[in-house]
Amino acid sequence: MSGLRVADFDFDLPAELIAQEPPAERGLSRLLALDRPTARATGSLRDLRFADLPSLLNPGDLLVLNDSRVIPARLYARRMKKLGAPGPSRLGTWETTTGRIEVMLTEPAGDNLWRALVRPGRKVAIGEILVFPAPTGEIALEAEVLERGQFGERLLRFAPVEDFFALLDRIGHMPLPPYIRREDREADRDRYQTVFSRERGSVAAPTAGLHFTPQILAALAAKGVETAAITLHVGLGTFAPLRVERLDEVHLHRERYTLTAEAVEAINRAAGEGRRIVAAGTTVVRTLEHCALEAAGRPLQPHSGETDIFIYPGFDFRLVKALLTNFHLPQSSLLMLVSAFAGREPVLAAYAHAIQQKYRFFSYGDCMFVA
Repeated sequence: MSGLRVADFDFDLPAELIAQEPPAERGLSRLLALDRPTARATGSLRDLRFADLPSLLNPGDLLVLNDSRVIPARLYARRMKKLGAPGPSRLGTWETTTGRIEVMLTEPAGDNLWRALVRPGRKVAIGEILVFPAPTGEIALEAEVLERGQFGERLLRFAPVEDFFALLDRIGHMPLPPYIRREDREADRDRYQTVFSRERGSVAAPTAGLHFTPQILAALAAKGVETAAITLHVGLGTFAPLRVERLDEVHLHRERYTLTAEAVEAINRAAGEGRRIVAAGTTVVRTLEHCALEAAGRPLQPHSGETDIFIYPGFDFRLVKALLTNFHLPQSSLLMLVSAFAGREPVLAAYAHAIQQKYRFFSYGDCMFVA
């Protein structure tokens, strides 16, 4: 499969099918069920609703969720302009410029350090000071630019504050993807978050989880479906364009994950008993399959780490046997992961069917169940 090209995963998507809003109520999405092709049958498709998910799972299945919580990672800053010789107070010898800088935090990099994307990047040089005003006008956060990378990447060192995440909640905006062509609203703080989110750290939602409601989770439990939660903090690298031609040239950004003792016990027990492990989202697939590769046939162990695993056709899945996932961008690593699980041709045929049936695409859109 190493001869595959990024362009082999392209498809034409009408702009009007890119969901700009979540469904009127959580859980009302459509669901396209794809039965993976076998030696005896081609992959079949069924048009369902997300509320039908319990009918697609079996008693004894283990449904693995990603409990990462999205932080309001989009900030707006102003650059500081120097006013003569430095004095005892940094802010006392600078004043803000008029231009607004968008700063998207992407991942923590140490004490008070964050990697970020800034726009417009050409204006923000190493050594500059960025200040982040609160809605009432006072400066809530201050950061110095330490390093400059490609495509607007910067390393920022924030001045220490008592509760950084509390200030983010106050001044930050939900990091809606760029294909949602509107400003975030207060409602997005709830709807761009799963009902089971707990561990803060993602800068993009694990979108397959957005469909779940407490009622659907209760229906799954009543059927005998077991659930477990892992954490993978989604970074913008998951959605970054692939800037190479061949799949064997792709290198993804690293993302942080945690497997708790409780999750490991459930996963090892299900795998050992031959029960089906169902991943709610590509983030869960990447975490479980990375950890299975690292374990090399041994039981998983509780731990935290980072993964840059790239799953594409030809990959040998060790744990995941069924997948719930949203519809993904053309030529994206996530579409390649789903194609690795179900086959490129069946997946692209399913996408063509979804387009013909006017399913809603991407983060706030509809979903697929592949088994």
